[in-house]
Amino acid sequence: MSQDFLPFTRPDIDEATIADVANVLRSGWITTGPKCRELEAKLSEYCGGRPVRLINSATAAMELALKLAGIGAGDEVITTPMSWVATANICLTVGATPVFVDADPTTRNIDLDKIEAAITPKTRAIIPVDLAGLPVDRDRLYAIAKQHGLRVVEDAAQSMGSSWGGRRLGSFGDLVSFSFHANKNITTAEGGCLVMNTEDEARLFEKLRLQGVTRFADGTMDCDVLGGKANLTDVAAAIGLGQLKRLDEFNARRRHLARRYFEHFDRSLGFTLPLADFENSNWHMFQPLLPLDQLKGGRPAFIEAMTQRGIAIGVHYPAMHLFTLFRQRGCKQGDFPVAEHIGASTVTLPLFPAMRDEDVLRVCAAVREVIGELRA
Repeated sequence: MSQDFLPFTRPDIDEATIADVANVLRSGWITTGPKCRELEAKLSEYCGGRPVRLINSATAAMELALKLAGIGAGDEVITTPMSWVATANICLTVGATPVFVDADPTTRNIDLDKIEAAITPKTRAIIPVDLAGLPVDRDRLYAIAKQHGLRVVEDAAQSMGSSWGGRRLGSFGDLVSFSFHANKNITTAEGGCLVMNTEDEARLFEKLRLQGVTRFADGTMDCDVLGGKANLTDVAAAIGLGQLKRLDEFNARRRHLARRYFEHFDRSLGFTLPLADFENSNWHMFQPLLPLDQLKGGRPAFIEAMTQRGIAIGVHYPAMHLFTLFRQRGCKQGDFPVAEHIGASTVTLPLFPAMRDEDVLRVCAAVREVIGELRA
């Protein structure tokens, strides 16, 4: 295996941010504190002044968003099977039922043409997912939600810095969750945030993320709702402050590298390339679909051959309705054929800001070589 191993993603954390983390550690205040408040203020500014609160994961952010919306036992939430499993797990966690709608073959996001057929009297919300950072059509989405009186919890985990109609995601809409996991466009190592509509929602969110407790100036406290433990630390927030300053820089570099892939990828190999959206997407990932019917050994053989050439390949994501958890709830093969095809054939190629232009050429050359071998 090559010593120059190319991961499919890697965070880019500069020395100034590392120094700021060290300062936080030296300060003695390492859990939720002034750095978290500073990052929340910066994120609110980024989102057009809307209330933003930090939390220890985007999964927790979406779970609490459902609670803010009053969604629980007996309710149904429409979402896509083409996502990380957390998107559906949070519905189960609050006692609701996730109702899957197939993916659009072009965008690979939820098929907006099929949502209304899935709406029942029990439907309370829609959770759209911006796969690989490509936004779901917000105009059509919110028109459907408004017509049927549904809340929207945007799973924008992958789309920090994406936009729709010239507006940043998070600056409009209903409840919007962003992820700051280590593989996202900006990171706090682990963490996320929720963008909300009102200060009342934000105050309730604060209680839900930390045991339902309200502290008062005289040293007393009260607990009037059932909360959990999901606060972010100042150590993480210090990383996020350094990252947020570079978000536009990072995403510009990602767009450049994605363009390079489109320029140099051999179209004769039979892959289906992602939608070439350079207006709205933040290019969180670059994901072609393999020509499985032409390959000996399928995707495992492709991943192994690329790994042997020192290039990491990810899979984001299998169609989640085929996981045992959802098969036990009645899902089966053939229910959502578009998502199943995408989930079976997708591969995530390396794409991160510190990549060099020549790394894209290396990946494209390796793909061409591997496909040649697997077709032989």
